[in-house]
Amino acid sequence: MSDRVIPVLDQRAAPLQPRIPTALPTATGVLQDGLGRPLHDLRISVTDRCNFRCAYCMPKEIFDKDYQYYLPHAALLSFEEITRLSQVFVQHGVRKLRLTGGEPLLRKHVENLIAQLAGLRTPDGQPLDLTLTTNGSLLRRKAQVLKDAGLQRVTVSLDGLDDAVFRRMNDVDFPVAEVLDGIAAAQQAGLQHIKVNMVVKRGTNEDQILPMARHFRGTGVTLRFIEYMDVGATNGWCMDEVLPSAEVIALLQRELPLVPLEATAPGETAQRWGYVGADGRHDPALGEVGVISSVTQAFCHECSRARLSTEGQLYTCLFADQGWDLRTLLRNGSSDAQLSAAVADIWQGRTDRYSELRSQLPPSEAAPRRRIEMSYIGG
Repeated sequence: MSDRVIPVLDQRAAPLQPRIPTALPTATGVLQDGLGRPLHDLRISVTDRCNFRCAYCMPKEIFDKDYQYYLPHAALLSFEEITRLSQVFVQHGVRKLRLTGGEPLLRKHVENLIAQLAGLRTPDGQPLDLTLTTNGSLLRRKAQVLKDAGLQRVTVSLDGLDDAVFRRMNDVDFPVAEVLDGIAAAQQAGLQHIKVNMVVKRGTNEDQILPMARHFRGTGVTLRFIEYMDVGATNGWCMDEVLPSAEVIALLQRELPLVPLEATAPGETAQRWGYVGADGRHDPALGEVGVISSVTQAFCHECSRARLSTEGQLYTCLFADQGWDLRTLLRNGSSDAQLSAAVADIWQGRTDRYSELRSQLPPSEAAPRRRIEMSYIGG
């Protein structure tokens, strides 16, 4: 008998069936959950596939060549279905759409989806904040077409500058130079407010913190350091491998003085720090860094994000183990008013605060549980 772990996608529970209230309320543009948190952001996974095998997301020993549980194309939401659902969320107060994966640039003609989403408007006629997260492997060839389609911003995942470290972390021998070329192409195409996300894993890539900061300081690219999280069920997470954000900032301060900056928006996940200039104050020309401390300083109390999976399940937390089936509503003839009422009912019942609860336990008791993988739900 094989000892191989069965991946979580094969184990996931049947989706919850949304309730459509008898009386269909009109969306007001303000929707709060059971803890008073508004709905402002929607993260949309467009594929559950990726060409990297990062150990903290899609470890190769699970997601190998024999992995059988990728979703068939017919199960995926079409671009038109994604756009329709997005409009429903916008009526409830969503102002930011982020396309994720897997690796979203693997979804064929994803620029057509971007063009559709770029045409959406808030109830008061404003365009949405439309952005995309990518590993950067295809960004050099896609940056201009993405910008032309209406993409405004891009976030690139990059876990180190040293080529050997980066190849080891992506586990497919992909060179760091091609990701850097992709970032340069995004800047040349005119994409704004480019961010680079670095997951810091103690014992693996903490020696890349300073080189990354030196490289991106003064380039107009914002570098963010993310604590290694216990997402999914296959990455073998343990607290000993978490490098707290406070230690990251302390390390940076020894060479590159920083000052704290105010958040740019309510519910912002990153704590901002600006590089100090010769006058001892933040120099905008030098830029800033951010730290996302979802393990050591959980921010569940401000979380305003919903997640739509590749096959149309709505998740109200990154650490969820079950989603709500919106695809069936889409495909069984439900009206926009019925979809809107179902989304409102789900969000109003939301009480998720997993990271805060986990942070209250000693490490020995913070045992992993079965969760949906990040490559399926989106980061």
